Amino acid sequence: MRDARLLLTALRDPASVNALSTDDWNALVAMARAERLIGTLAVRLAGRDVPDAVRPILADARSDAAREAQQALWEADRAVAALGGLDVPVLLLKGTAYAAAGLKAGEGRFIGDLDILVPRDALDAVEAALFAAGWEWAKPDPYDDAYYRQWMHELPPMIHGTRDRMIDVHHTILPLTARPTPDAGAMIADAVSIGDGLYILSPADRVCHAAAHMLADGDLQGGLRNLWDIQCLLAEVADPAVLDERAAHHGLGAQVRQARRLADALYGNASRLTLWDRLMAARLLARDGWGRERRKGLVFAFFVRSHWLRMPPLMLARHLFTKWRKGHRPA
Repeated sequence: MRDARLLLTALRDPASVNALSTDDWNALVAMARAERLIGTLAVRLAGRDVPDAVRPILADARSDAAREAQQALWEADRAVAALGGLDVPVLLLKGTAYAAAGLKAGEGRFIGDLDILVPRDALDAVEAALFAAGWEWAKPDPYDDAYYRQWMHELPPMIHGTRDRMIDVHHTILPLTARPTPDAGAMIADAVSIGDGLYILSPADRVCHAAAHMLADGDLQGGLRNLWDIQCLLAEVADPAVLDERAAHHGLGAQVRQARRLADALYGNASRLTLWDRLMAARLLARDGWGRERRKGLVFAFFVRSHWLRMPPLMLARHLFTKWRKGHRPA
């Protein structure tokens, strides 16, 4: 039974694809698509001799990733224009940040929403400016709106009325109910200007954010892409001691250490893994040769864990009951 190690090997060592069979190529493409790493894989394999049937797939993936990056950069430019009258830096996060700064993590990366980080005390002004510039709530709902504003690390998602593009306005990097409490003010204070009114996190904070997003918040959906980001971002940290100090400051020391071990084990050289690391790796690798998720029980366990990380048990039960009741429609 195949798992996603086939994809990891191709990303880590592009020359390894020379030995792939037709079935291997089918599995590799399916896994890369499922993990949203097909663009990254296509960039890594650019210029290599690949089967005729695979060549247009990779070419299309590179083209799609380049188009998404261009769209993301335009959205970032529009955010700068919308917020230009405020004394607020437009601090890009995630894929748009990587693309705008020309980082390796952005090469071939598919980019969805525009994510920005602003000071919490500027949220009202930022919200008003974005509304004036054509953004609106993506899913207006009184309960969700109140939940986001009271407990989440961002405003409710907004979408532009004519461009149909989403923006997520963060005031920190983890939900307020999460156990770690990163210092968003310090992240903003140490942000790096990349020109045109845009900023990105410092190298150490980029790793902290990626590790927090992957290991302290989510259910590891898309985890291999997040871990590839981390592998690339780690290479840009000049002094590991600075990263350790920064991670400790944000209360993310355990997450950053685990991210390092996992990235080294799956994308780099062999690393000694704990039992918990091995469970994480098993979840990350849970793909079959058709790109479908395997190990459904393990996948569900990490889904439950993601909710447990976000809020205390009683609050979680109340939230899930409210969401169930809102979605329940008697026959």
